[in-house]
Amino acid sequence: MKEESQQFYHDEVVTRLVQFSLIWAIVAMFVGVYLSAELLWPELDFGQFWLSFGRLRPLHTNGIIFGFGVSALMATAFYTVQRTSHIPLFMPKLAWFCCYAWQIVVLLGGLSLLAGWTSTKEYAELEWPFDIAITILWVCFGVVFFGTIARRKIETIYISNWFFGGLIIVIAMLHIVNNLAIPVSIDKSYSLYAGAQDAVVQWWYGHNAVGFLLTGGFLGMMYYFLPKMSNQPIWSYRLSVVSFWAFTYSYIWAGPHHLHFNSIPEWVQSLAMVMSLILLAPSWASMINGIMTVSKSSVKLHNNPALKFIVLSLAFYGLATFEGPMMSIKSVNVVSHFTDWTVGHVHSGALGWNAMITYGVFYYLVPRLAGRELYSLRLANIHFWLALSGTILYILAMWAAGVSQGLLWMSIDELGQLNYTFNDIMASMKPYYGLRLIAGLVFLSGTILMSFNLFMTIKGKKTVKVKPPTIVKASEVAA
Repeated sequence: MKEESQQFYHDEVVTRLVQFSLIWAIVAMFVGVYLSAELLWPELDFGQFWLSFGRLRPLHTNGIIFGFGVSALMATAFYTVQRTSHIPLFMPKLAWFCCYAWQIVVLLGGLSLLAGWTSTKEYAELEWPFDIAITILWVCFGVVFFGTIARRKIETIYISNWFFGGLIIVIAMLHIVNNLAIPVSIDKSYSLYAGAQDAVVQWWYGHNAVGFLLTGGFLGMMYYFLPKMSNQPIWSYRLSVVSFWAFTYSYIWAGPHHLHFNSIPEWVQSLAMVMSLILLAPSWASMINGIMTVSKSSVKLHNNPALKFIVLSLAFYGLATFEGPMMSIKSVNVVSHFTDWTVGHVHSGALGWNAMITYGVFYYLVPRLAGRELYSLRLANIHFWLALSGTILYILAMWAAGVSQGLLWMSIDELGQLNYTFNDIMASMKPYYGLRLIAGLVFLSGTILMSFNLFMTIKGKKTVKVKPPTIVKASEVAA
């Protein structure tokens, strides 16, 4: 009986993780839109601490990254590793534990942020009890993933699994090192590092969390689902492997470019700038590999919204991975540093790359999990244009705001005094912030539309049971 239960892929947990990912997308994006409105009308906090910008902002980032993003990565990692290993998940009950326990940690962590419990570290604001829980859950995720690979029935480890594996290993290292702290109470701890050392460790973590979670993990999605959608093999498998190792060794050095013109050693800043520029090569190698893979299937773009989203995400990936290295150059960074240009850059990646590729994968994946056609192709196409217009409006607003801020802050009179005060400059940002609010509402409306479409697709349907393919060994054939 036990053997019989093991002959199907464990896709029910994939379905559940997709559902959780969509819920977090709507919640966290709504919080982001509310934050945009607060920058225009600060009184929207109604005098409540838990509605203040300082508490809602980390809720937005944690909800997007760890709720929406990690749930999607777990779903696609579990789905992909089974197909590329030709075997069901290792320890499926542990996979279910990861699924539900992760949602509980993200929910309780979000509530703790609203209550004011924070370590103040970017993308690592949760206090030490949550850090320990995250570590345990991440190890469980790794056990399921690498246990499945260890039991695989084919020799080759497919490239998407290299990226997912790199995500799991590197994020574990980053999370543990950056969050080393001395607890003083259940809701408060102090970092083991201090001063400039703390800043270097934080941005070694922060930038590489972006690199290996929000870039590497999603490249794992791209390398599996894009060939599936386009019905074409990867243009160059060798290039994908080379780009993986170049990406891994380059990215880890680039974090200190967030600390230009700060009190860290000059050589550390320069090294980060050089490695950021080198990083352009492996990043664009993956983008080119993806575009060339789909180039022979361009006809499918007309009637396949899933493929439209994933191809569009590659365009924004190329844009974001060009812009990032350029912003690491000190002569450019002197303008962009501490401005909304950085916000625009982050969201060109978050909306244009991470969200778009996830949407494309979900449009492909959910109908297959449900065993039926997508509920509405028309709604999916409308969503595509809402997502594209929302993203473009958002980054244009933030680019314009950021460049204006940088140039105005550097404007000085003949006595070397600032021509404009901080308050003067921020007061002039209202038109840009208004456009950002509109952009956020457009993008959020598309996400809600997609969630309805996918809900109707899977409504009343059980996850389709799929058997791994039977592999016949050469010796058996000869016999």
